[in-house]
Amino acid sequence: MAVSVRDVAAAASVSVGTVSNVLNRPDRVAPDTVARVLAAIDELGFVRNDAARQLRAGRSRSIGLVVLDVRNPFFTEVASGAEERAAADGMSILLASSNDDAERERAYLDLFEEQRVLGVLISPRGEDQPRLALARSRGMPVVLVDRESEDHTISSVAVDDVVGGAMAVRHLLERGRRRIAFIGGPRTTRQVADRLAGARRAVAEVTDAALEVVDTDATTVFAGRVAGEAIRDRATADRPDAIFCANDLLALGVLQALIMLGDVRVPDDIALIGYDDIDFAQSAVVPLSSIRQPAALIGSTAVDLLLREASRDEGFRPEQVQFQPELVVRDSSR
Repeated sequence: MAVSVRDVAAAASVSVGTVSNVLNRPDRVAPDTVARVLAAIDELGFVRNDAARQLRAGRSRSIGLVVLDVRNPFFTEVASGAEERAAADGMSILLASSNDDAERERAYLDLFEEQRVLGVLISPRGEDQPRLALARSRGMPVVLVDRESEDHTISSVAVDDVVGGAMAVRHLLERGRRRIAFIGGPRTTRQVADRLAGARRAVAEVTDAALEVVDTDATTVFAGRVAGEAIRDRATADRPDAIFCANDLLALGVLQALIMLGDVRVPDDIALIGYDDIDFAQSAVVPLSSIRQPAALIGSTAVDLLLREASRDEGFRPEQVQFQPELVVRDSSR
């Protein structure tokens, strides 16, 4: 049978209210009484019913985080940064992955609302701003992660992906490459679309450069390998001389197809650059050039913004935080 607060109060010879104060407001209780109650808790093995406490307080100690794909190390690092920041305030992160599926994303939003989490951090797959606005209208703080709010009505933390895409392709152009391929998709994913827009901007600045777009249905290693095999199997003259992938997972798949499953030399025949600078990028068989995002900082900053909104400060206004990307050059494009 579960040990109750009344059991603890009886064992410590105090009132139920005193036990409650020890659990929630120990500064209001004499130190010797706190010690006696804590000793009774340890002896009886009491575990507080946090769900009931949250229901009474109307405030949860949990924050929901919905990412596009938890298998992507970039989002794992975002979650780590969010978790560390939340823990500093005695809170926890509930992590969910939409797997880039709209229905699954909505289901998690519904679940987090039902669980009365303090708020939701989300990297949305599309432009479902009305659903997020509805959650906020019901009192749930929402912060976009790795995505800027289109109308600035929702707080967001992101990196300028248009600048990042242009930075990646300018680097390839500066190395003398002129036949650039962009590999990524689906284009309905905002990050992919913005990185492609940046790539097009950079190519437009060089008169003899051309950009080919190779669409994928996902941003995974497997999708990259499939795209890379298709390029590898072309006649040499028909191949691009450089490839920019929408993220590092795609780039790692392309690298596998070109050099492990084929005889294309990287970077001699084809230079290659990815995006995100995940840990695996520098340890690849050919260390991968990439555009770095401050993933952990994105996560911790998102929690900061959510806590500000949750404070119910009358002067609160949604904030847009945008970090700048950084070019990391390694052997794959050197």
